Amino acid sequence: MHSEVPPDSSREAAGDPADGRPAARGGVAVAPPPERPRPEVRPGVPTRRLVLAFFLPPSLTPEAVKYDRRYRALDKYRFVAWFTLLPLAFYLLLVAWPFVQAFYYSMTDWSGYGTEFTFIGFDNYVRLWSDSQFWDATRNSLVLLVFAPVITLALGLFFAYMLNAGGRHRRNETVSGVFGSKFYKIVYFFPQVLSVAIIAVIWARAFSPRSGVVNPLLENVGLGALTQNDWLGKYGLWVTLLVLCWSFVGFYVVLFSASMGSIPKEIYEASLLDGANRSTTFFRITFPLTWDAIRTGWIYMGIQALDAFAIVSIMIPRQGIDVLPTFLYLKAFRDGQAAYATAVGVVLFLITLTFALLMMRVGRRDRIEF
Repeated sequence: MHSEVPPDSSREAAGDPADGRPAARGGVAVAPPPERPRPEVRPGVPTRRLVLAFFLPPSLTPEAVKYDRRYRALDKYRFVAWFTLLPLAFYLLLVAWPFVQAFYYSMTDWSGYGTEFTFIGFDNYVRLWSDSQFWDATRNSLVLLVFAPVITLALGLFFAYMLNAGGRHRRNETVSGVFGSKFYKIVYFFPQVLSVAIIAVIWARAFSPRSGVVNPLLENVGLGALTQNDWLGKYGLWVTLLVLCWSFVGFYVVLFSASMGSIPKEIYEASLLDGANRSTTFFRITFPLTWDAIRTGWIYMGIQALDAFAIVSIMIPRQGIDVLPTFLYLKAFRDGQAAYATAVGVVLFLITLTFALLMMRVGRRDRIEF
């Protein structure tokens, strides 16, 4: 005989959802929770409309778009997009696009005075390769690029160190600058308040062979053999270098002073207790801890050296020297060769960009925390 299996009393008591019976709690039937209404399924929004709504304020976004899951996924990036896309659009329109146009015009024969021109490829660049005036201007610009940052930054570092940590020890201060350091900072920074045109006129008068003060000054100190009647001609490049360094050294004194002021004095005090002198303190402490400011200043001063147009065009007479910016100006506005001058500008841009990237790459080093 087969024994019958009794029904599962516990299942009956608890209820079986499969049978549609409500579950029992403590022997009392409990009704199932009511079903939540499902959201209305809306048709997908066209991609073009979705992109347009992404750039609109939320208050102007249509309701149909707000329910699209793609819109909800992108909505969190709306602020970042608005914050970056508008400056990026201005940069592409006002900076990148003119560079593209300049490169295009450099491969034409445009004179700069009409709307007609012919595409000639790289003929202007081939012409540059055989132009002796272009190579003279390039050589002068490279000389300024090499020597101006070295001299200016070396003087700026020296003066900044003496004004911040090179003074004698006083009673209340272990590390301090020379006496009157605040006054010297103002004096060094004074050329920065003058315009480039004023600086060029002042130094052109100073080196004038007739009414200048350089030749009489050399004669009064017993260096009459060094007087010249052609300071701004034969020696125009070195006079330009002198004026560049004089006009920018004060800026770097202030820049390096600010960087040195962030170095804790405890580091200097510890070095003094170890018997370090001024030169050791400078090369072992000050120089490494201000390297970021030095690298930035080197790039900035190199760009200023390549852009010596104002000083050369005002201070140096026309029969004197040329640098790339003045050579470009003469070809564009005196000779009516705008396309050829644009090719010079492209070369100058590549030199500046290469210099900046090279300095950022070579000057990279581990950051020192303190």
